[in-house]
Amino acid sequence: MKILTELLGLEDVKVISHRLHGGIGMILQTESKASHSICPNCGTKSHKLHQNHRHIVKDLPFGEKPVFLEINRRQFKCEKCKRPFSENLDFVRKKRTYTKRLAHKIIQEVLENDIHSITSKGIVTTEEIERMLKDASEELSDSKPLNLKRLGIDEIALIKGKGNYCAVLVDIDTSKLIAILGDVYDGLRLRTQTIIRETLLEWGVEILERIEEVSIDLWREYKNLVAELMPNAQVVADRFHVMTQINKELDTQRKRERQNVEELIKKAKLADDKAEYELILEGLKNSKYPLLKNEDDLNNQQLNKLIQVKNVSPILKVMHELKEKIRKNFNKTNDWYTGVFKLGMWLSRAKKYFPNSNNTIIRWFDEIIAYFDNGTTSGKVEEINNKLKLIKRSGYGFRNFENFRVRCLLNWH
Repeated sequence: MKILTELLGLEDVKVISHRLHGGIGMILQTESKASHSICPNCGTKSHKLHQNHRHIVKDLPFGEKPVFLEINRRQFKCEKCKRPFSENLDFVRKKRTYTKRLAHKIIQEVLENDIHSITSKGIVTTEEIERMLKDASEELSDSKPLNLKRLGIDEIALIKGKGNYCAVLVDIDTSKLIAILGDVYDGLRLRTQTIIRETLLEWGVEILERIEEVSIDLWREYKNLVAELMPNAQVVADRFHVMTQINKELDTQRKRERQNVEELIKKAKLADDKAEYELILEGLKNSKYPLLKNEDDLNNQQLNKLIQVKNVSPILKVMHELKEKIRKNFNKTNDWYTGVFKLGMWLSRAKKYFPNSNNTIIRWFDEIIAYFDNGTTSGKVEEINNKLKLIKRSGYGFRNFENFRVRCLLNWH
């Protein structure tokens, strides 16, 4: 019994008997070494045993054999309060069928795999894992980002194409997920301020006033939220979302030109005209990625296609050069004054070719040039978003959004 007590390794707990059941595992009967307990109401030490409450909980396996503990959560009667109370056992929570250390091990395995692969081992059930996650989340609920300086706000789709979104709040400096927020009841798109505002208000004024920068996409509601709750924060429009809009407009022009050429081919009556249009169409085919991808990252085949499309389309040639120009401005400009000058020059040239992007940049001019102060982007947020998408794909064992949220938070906490 002494050896089994040492192997068990639970403080103030001793093994008083053991038995081995075929097909079940090892059952260790345990008792507390202490002859008393502390009343949770008044703090009085009580030695007066009222009754025993024995039940079995799961513990860490010993080798390949499952281990169960037959524990006795004794009930004492407080001599001061005159009321019975159950003793507190540090190694197992009340009303749980497993020890705390088993829960910790299972949670670590869930973070690396998925719920179904863990339940297939037969140690714990799906319901028990969900309870473990919920218990762990209670420890996270009171945590606040005390040292937060730069905040990133973005969103991911819970179900692609279904309009179900959740908001993601990230500490950019530590690359740490702070919160993942969704409407678990009606599944409406979370581009509303309500749930995010409630979370930010729970952090408190002191934390919100210390935030210096907030990186967001080009959505005005996020901007209004920052202005309302974070008076000392500079909103920074994420440069990658700016480039996404420019690329979208460039790709729209590419599609438009291809459609126009295809129509001209259908209407061409002369063979020479048709051959000329087909040559242009050949240059436009398969040109999407050579046009949209960063020119520095193109391979030789894509570079040749880029040259070909520029030869057949003067407009796409200019638009691509403008796209690359603003990208390089973002990459190589390190001060606010130069950034303002270069962005102003770009706008004067791009107005004709990128009217939509031009208007967007003018509306968000202050927030875009704020990037040149510290180079703050949502790059870290996007990295975390990609990790969340992997968790979402592998987390088919999660029954609801709350389990998914807890699973994500535990990955960074």
